[in-house]
Amino acid sequence: MSAEATPESTLPGTAAETSPDNPWPLQLLSRKLKAHIERAPAAWIEGQVIEMNRRGGNAFLTLRDVDAEISLPASVWSTVLDRQKIPLERGSRVVALVKADFWVKTGRLNMSVKDIRPVGLGDLLARIERLRQALAAEGLFADSRKKKLPLLPHRIGLITGRDSDAKKDVMRNAALRWPAVEFDVREVAVQGNTAVSQIITALKKLDADPQVDVIVLARGGGALEDLLPFSNEDLIRAVSAASTPVVSAIGHEADRPILDDVADLRASTPTDAAKRIVPDVAEELAMVRQAREHLRRGISRMVDREMDRLHSLKSRPVLASPATMVDARAEDIHRLQRRTHSAVSTAVVRALDQVHHLRAQVRALSPQKTLDRGYAVVQLVGEDQAGHHVVSAPDEAPDGTALAIRVAHGRFKAVSAGHGEILDP
Repeated sequence: MSAEATPESTLPGTAAETSPDNPWPLQLLSRKLKAHIERAPAAWIEGQVIEMNRRGGNAFLTLRDVDAEISLPASVWSTVLDRQKIPLERGSRVVALVKADFWVKTGRLNMSVKDIRPVGLGDLLARIERLRQALAAEGLFADSRKKKLPLLPHRIGLITGRDSDAKKDVMRNAALRWPAVEFDVREVAVQGNTAVSQIITALKKLDADPQVDVIVLARGGGALEDLLPFSNEDLIRAVSAASTPVVSAIGHEADRPILDDVADLRASTPTDAAKRIVPDVAEELAMVRQAREHLRRGISRMVDREMDRLHSLKSRPVLASPATMVDARAEDIHRLQRRTHSAVSTAVVRALDQVHHLRAQVRALSPQKTLDRGYAVVQLVGEDQAGHHVVSAPDEAPDGTALAIRVAHGRFKAVSAGHGEILDP
């Protein structure tokens, strides 16, 4: 049953409402698809022409993405192609204004090219410069982000083309400078639409290897179009995010790819990269010999200087004849001993004289001396029959008082008699 024969009210309003019992006619789906696709606006796209075939007033193209394995067939009127100042050919890089068309009768989707323009070198350089400025504004090229290369890398990661001259230059010159150098080589496409993805994959694998100390991206120059992968934003950001130092060795001085700005070190050629990532063993050995000779001379000068000091010290009188100093000090000691002995002896003699003088004074003042001259000491005799109180007046010893008399050579007892007369007991 045709769509005209089927009332619209009986058909499902949306594709989701269709069912095996109530389907859409094919022509209805085709019309809806055409209406939906025609609402999509035209878009400018960039790609590379890999196929072109003219048939009368039409031409059929196949465009491929410049960075991925994605292609798109399209058709273009010959009049659009004829407007080009330079005829398009296979390999041309172009930007095209495309609009999707759907053919209802055949159910084919066709990309119609409304306008097409080749991308010239000036356009490519302008794009690269705009991208360079944008990335620089983000700080991706700042010197503070640059990582220092190791003095002697244990292993070098090398990303280069398959069996390329750049690979041979890097490995040969690095081995000439340092024969023990080791390489982890990753051969990838260095131009074309797969170059960026392959380089990024190799870069991440080498960056994840702890044995790799530095990564070199090498290519031996080429045309500007061939070097475009090294100005790709995805690759630039991958290099910036790498934790391993990256060396750019793209041999192209005229138009520097953006990789040179973001890399931690830029080498002008692959050969220059080999010279800058490893030291020259001959130069290092010469520096070692020079350092050893400098050290030997320094030690010799120090030893000679110390020997001169020792000779100078030995030539001094005190060290030439050490006994002289000892004898002089011995004489000083003996002299001081004599002076000390004399001083002590004099002090002892004086002290003895003073002791004798004081002894004489004490003896002269002693009560015994008084008794020796004929005097006596009269004392009252106490109950314990011992002298107790010295009698100094007659009233202290009335008649009959027992007395003790002390004379020079002893003592005796007496009894007082009147008027102080002393009677024998």
